[in-house]
Amino acid sequence: MAMDLIVRGANLPDGRVGVDIGVQDGRIVAVEPALKAEAGQEIDATDRLVSPPFIDAHFHMDATLARALTDALPRPDQAGLLFEGIYLWDELKKQLTPEAVAERAMTYCDMAIAQGIQAIRSHVDVCDERLTGVEALLEVKRRVAPYIDLQLIAFPQMGYYRYPGAQDHLRRALDMGVEVVGGIPHFERSMAEGTESVTELMEIAAERGLLVDMHCDETDDPMSRHIETLARETHRLGLQGRVTASHLASMHVMDNYYVSKLIPLIAESEIGVTPNPLTNIAAWGHNNGSYPKWRGMTRVPELREAGITLAFGQDCVMDPWYVYGCADMLEVAHMGSHVAAMFGADEVRACFDAITVNPARMMQLEGYGLAPGCHADMVVLQAADPLEAIRLRATRLAVIRRGEVVARTPATVTELLVPGRPNSVALTYKPTD
Repeated sequence: MAMDLIVRGANLPDGRVGVDIGVQDGRIVAVEPALKAEAGQEIDATDRLVSPPFIDAHFHMDATLARALTDALPRPDQAGLLFEGIYLWDELKKQLTPEAVAERAMTYCDMAIAQGIQAIRSHVDVCDERLTGVEALLEVKRRVAPYIDLQLIAFPQMGYYRYPGAQDHLRRALDMGVEVVGGIPHFERSMAEGTESVTELMEIAAERGLLVDMHCDETDDPMSRHIETLARETHRLGLQGRVTASHLASMHVMDNYYVSKLIPLIAESEIGVTPNPLTNIAAWGHNNGSYPKWRGMTRVPELREAGITLAFGQDCVMDPWYVYGCADMLEVAHMGSHVAAMFGADEVRACFDAITVNPARMMQLEGYGLAPGCHADMVVLQAADPLEAIRLRATRLAVIRRGEVVARTPATVTELLVPGRPNSVALTYKPTD
């Protein structure tokens, strides 16, 4: 049997080693050792981890790379402060054009595919009567479709009730083709308005048959408990399995007894949770001005233990909220492992799942995975297993989309000039016999 592509000798994230992956017409048709077939192209992946594509389940593409532009920000800021970043973005977006937003977004997508990201869920601000970001990112979505699945969320950054016209703008964005409903209840004027916003936004999603991904309790305030309302409305409207709560930072400082009731409620509602390790630890835990300081990220191990689907997001790259970032989901998983103190073998694997299979489930991506019948989308890594991939933020040797190589990076090898030692060294480790 002739195939289009065979990836030979791969290690898979589930622990299988020496597996061949056969591809025909953009789909995986075989996953087995010593596949007896020929192909027009073969890739030697011996001792290399082959992963399904990386997925960023939480991003803000309309603002990305704004900080990289000379004089892009309207004034100096103290990067990392969430609410300062929100107001800074509100000033900045008044100057934006769809062309400028699209240009930055396309540059970011180039970075993303080179790093093995093939699906991104991006919030897009609708608190703008021009809907500049919506117009731009819908065009970007069309342009990157051959190599990145871009899922857009109608996000009222300045508050669904708080910002004049946001209710109308959000519906217009959905009518234009944005496919997920977002919200930010903790930024409304009062706790009551935050609660009401969750209810109304969930009803919009139910009426339109859409998914939900809501910024929820992104604050150090332990009394910010909009996740409870989100769970209640998920039950009431029958939206189980279609709702994501992003951040949940306040859970870090909530009363333990309350959390012991809250986590089972989230699990029962089948709500997915997306912490953002890099930005959560940057934005929270240092604003109280004293010690002890919080880490700022939600209770990942406890949520995982309850069977809740967890994904890690990049959130921001060089925008009004965050000065760093490089479209590297392995960096995100690396930080997530540290902040959540997840270092056991199963825990590290869970961090890898948080940037692959779990966000795929949240986004309801069709044909995702490394099984026969799935899309032939994968990443060949300069690492032997998920732990090594996260530890090294491993080089992406090849990125494959629908059976075609769309990005390559040479293996990382350092020339060692130390007398009496080998003349080259890789950062991977294999014991000598």
